[in-house]
Amino acid sequence: MTDTTISRVEILIQQGKYPEAERMLKDLLAMDAGNLHYQCLLAEVFLAQDKTEEANTIISNAIGMNPDNGYLFYIKARIDISKDDFDSAEKNSMQSITLDPHDADYFAMYANIKLARKKYSEALEYANKALEIDPENILALNTRSTALLKLNKKSESFQTIEGALRNDPNNSYTHANYGWGLLEKGEHKKALEHFRESLKNDPTSEYAKAGMMEALKASNPIYRLFLKYSFFMSNLTAKYQWGVILSFYFGQKILRGIARTSPTLDSYIKPVIIGMAIIAFSTWVITPISNLFLRFNVYGNFLLDKDEKRSSNFVAVSLGIFLLGLLLYIVFSTDMFLSLAVFGFAMMLPFSVMFAPSKYKNALLIYSGIMTITGIASLLIIFNTGNLFNMFTMIFGFGFIAFQWIANGLMIQQSNK
Repeated sequence: MTDTTISRVEILIQQGKYPEAERMLKDLLAMDAGNLHYQCLLAEVFLAQDKTEEANTIISNAIGMNPDNGYLFYIKARIDISKDDFDSAEKNSMQSITLDPHDADYFAMYANIKLARKKYSEALEYANKALEIDPENILALNTRSTALLKLNKKSESFQTIEGALRNDPNNSYTHANYGWGLLEKGEHKKALEHFRESLKNDPTSEYAKAGMMEALKASNPIYRLFLKYSFFMSNLTAKYQWGVILSFYFGQKILRGIARTSPTLDSYIKPVIIGMAIIAFSTWVITPISNLFLRFNVYGNFLLDKDEKRSSNFVAVSLGIFLLGLLLYIVFSTDMFLSLAVFGFAMMLPFSVMFAPSKYKNALLIYSGIMTITGIASLLIIFNTGNLFNMFTMIFGFGFIAFQWIANGLMIQQSNK
């Protein structure tokens, strides 16, 4: 009877019917609380439902009773990853390898954690170790391929992932991973084919949906340039990301200083400074603006999530306010309309990233809200009194400058595990 029940549980898990599987496993554990197989299955079911705390509790208890079981630490590492706790994930993953150094899955998991932490050489080393045990391990093959790509060994990278597809031609994750690799290589049309194939095999894959969305937007040559910059930045560790940002910032300041002290060079330097400012601002707003256009695409609209749609809406409204204020200023030559244009232009920046994930939940959203209120208060005073440089204008200006550094800091922290 028990074997039949477990078979039914496994079928329910394969079908994605996790609540039913959870109820049956809890009933089994009520009769046999120490059964390790039931505990592991229930942890997997909890994890599949994003019930990370419940999964963590049951696996921690299981480890307490079975501290020499490598598989328990392997599951614990997966739970840690779902909680973005990569320090604990690395520690528990290594413990699973120490307890059982002959399981390819454990090495593949550790390699994948190293990959997420941008330690590409170590990721490649451990992926190779996993493949020595099991040459067809899908996670190890995908991790090896991505690590090679990040190490600029493109030929080996694509040979690896093509081999993975030969082993399992219908694997959704491999198709999505191949698509991302092609996207980074600049082949967005071919990438789109693999994202479609990935979603055909797993319509719920967020990894493939995100890739398809980027591939669709990459049909625009301007967005392709931005995508190259995004890949370049995402492949850097935090200190080098800050290095690029600070180099750009101080480069502008140096050029302004040269322009002030050398009037003969001013006419040559100013266009460069303006161009750098436009590039810097566009890196913030190009994603929500491209999302706005993607909503008119028959497929693209279904790929955008609720937050991406809301962000693109807010940026579109800000853009509209900017254009309206600029038009009114041109017609009436009144500074208060110029202030309206400045407000619309400035608010595109916080609205573009206000739903971006960060360590501090809703921090960017709250900051954006405060800036909106401050900006509106400033406009009300300007339109009622004509005082352009009131207290709220100063606060808004300071907030706008500070936002760029705070947002960069939060997003760099988020991208470096």
